[in-house]
Amino acid sequence: MSIDIETETVVGVTHPLDPLSRNEISRAASILKDGPAAAESFRFISIELREPEKELLRSGAKTVREADAVLVDRAEGRSYEAIVDLDAGIVSKWTQLAANIHPPFMLDEFAEGEESCRKNPEVQAALAKRGITDMGLVCFEPWSVGYFGEDNEGRRLMRALVFVRQEADDSPYAHPIENFIVIVDLNSGEVVKVEDDQAIPVPSASGNYLPKYVGPARTDLKPISITQPEGASFNVTGNHVQWADWSFRVGFTPREGLVLHQLKFRNKDTERPVINRASLSEMVVPYGDTAPVQAKKNAFDSGEYNIGNMANSLTLGCDCLGEIKYFDGITADSHGNPLTIENAICMHEEDDSILWKHFDFREGTTETRRSRKLVISFIATVANYEYAFYWHLFLDGSIEFLVKATGILSTAGQKPGEKSPYGQTLNNDGLYAPIHQHMFNVRMDFEIDGPNNAVYEVDMEIPEDNPTHTAFMAVDRLLETEQAAIRKTDSSKHRFWKIANRDSKNIVDEPVAYRLIPTDGIQLAAGDESYVSKRAQFARNNLWVTAYDRTERFAAGEFPNQATGADDGLHIWTQKDRNIVDQDLVVWYTFGMHHVVRLEDWPIMPRQNIGFMLEPHGFFDQNPTLNLPSNENRTETTTTETCCTTEK
Repeated sequence: MSIDIETETVVGVTHPLDPLSRNEISRAASILKDGPAAAESFRFISIELREPEKELLRSGAKTVREADAVLVDRAEGRSYEAIVDLDAGIVSKWTQLAANIHPPFMLDEFAEGEESCRKNPEVQAALAKRGITDMGLVCFEPWSVGYFGEDNEGRRLMRALVFVRQEADDSPYAHPIENFIVIVDLNSGEVVKVEDDQAIPVPSASGNYLPKYVGPARTDLKPISITQPEGASFNVTGNHVQWADWSFRVGFTPREGLVLHQLKFRNKDTERPVINRASLSEMVVPYGDTAPVQAKKNAFDSGEYNIGNMANSLTLGCDCLGEIKYFDGITADSHGNPLTIENAICMHEEDDSILWKHFDFREGTTETRRSRKLVISFIATVANYEYAFYWHLFLDGSIEFLVKATGILSTAGQKPGEKSPYGQTLNNDGLYAPIHQHMFNVRMDFEIDGPNNAVYEVDMEIPEDNPTHTAFMAVDRLLETEQAAIRKTDSSKHRFWKIANRDSKNIVDEPVAYRLIPTDGIQLAAGDESYVSKRAQFARNNLWVTAYDRTERFAAGEFPNQATGADDGLHIWTQKDRNIVDQDLVVWYTFGMHHVVRLEDWPIMPRQNIGFMLEPHGFFDQNPTLNLPSNENRTETTTTETCCTTEK
């Protein structure tokens, strides 16, 4: 069931970190339209909360409610950034961006670009030569043109990959029109270029997955019921959540989607800060195929597409199961009108197997405690792929970030009978899916027991004095500057990283810390001289650490759409080589999925999990879950004995 817990006495009270309300988005747009964005040619890329300075929030001082806005003037083809003071009702800053800067796509542009392609006579004639005349069945999929050394003369462009359906609800990805690309100017609606090579026939075999095509569903699986008879264990006040010893605030932005603010853990009646802000910073999906169409596929799904704007409205029993609390995602359409994505964020509890257990064979007694986790998630559809993003909070203070990738492969065509070395052939009709990677970067503004933290790299080392040949130990190395903290994973050394507060000590007089366990720590496969590598340099390494700067928000830079990557992003900021010892730090972790396609991924891909863990490492003086009750799961008998505790 869905629940909506909110304290009536605080309804209408706005916390400085709460996302903009619908009224605030309307007000920001109105102020801009009454000012520098009065022309009808202006369109809104985004309107979102301008988060207050951390120092003001820490001090409890009064903050000003502000909005950040990004706009495009279609008439002149230029983009703008604005800061709107919602309290004063003024535009406090208005900045024209350089001519080569292009903000992310607007949702409207997907449909508008597709319509421009569909109505274009040159496109229609080229498709007719291939025997395709029903334009209603043709799908023009919007991709950024990226950057491959061309001079686009400041134009805001879309590169449309083309697929065709055989009937209205057919899966178009079974029928790619290979070597056929349409380039559209999104500001003017003009088709700029049609790239057409008719060498490869369109695959015709079906790739459908809907029930009407695959037949009746199996009936041998019995229902699983998730119930919490006494309700959920969390309390929600506005966007503030308390669960077990955790507290945090839920945020949402068009660029990042789900954001967690002010993560704290209560320990011995003291609420201790852990992470000030955590979110998806960027992601890129580079393809490893050298074919003309495939080699230019490398979508930056956050910076080019505003992945938060593509969040799904989640449904009970399908996307989420159990006692659910939903949060809406409030954003803006291209005309500045508020747009509500209902149920964009789902929060619920899940059982998580055992947390700890011991059977005392001498006494014949057992102590077992079950784990549970709080799940905060959102799911975005980016054309063919679905990405489900999950933050898991555990009772022992651990944190997991998990991405579940599903959806449909981005397919390609080849001559029947051929097999590309760069992908998996999916049928005998000329369809294949290229090898590719999904690279993610998560930005974590740490605050372990306070704002001044340091980072250690921890490797397993074998000492020189090792007479038994069995010795090995963990060795810490302090990372002192930003350049020194650009690091890769190393499984041969069992490497992990610790984020520590050297001014806060635990029971054995060591700095309290959390450790980052670098699972799925792959790097970008493309060579350093490739255009995608130059644009996505964050993905060349796994760990980056920067001194906090509120303007450094996204790993590939503020505006990666059509950008060269030469002047913004982690690789540029870290050239300052700032001191990162006992400073206000941001930790950036890059991880990914090396997607070697398999037949089982077609026609729709079973979920693939990728992510990483954060674990307390001397943050507590002992196991913080000793106080968990032992009788959470009673046996269905009249005895008072439980399955978690036995007494001699």
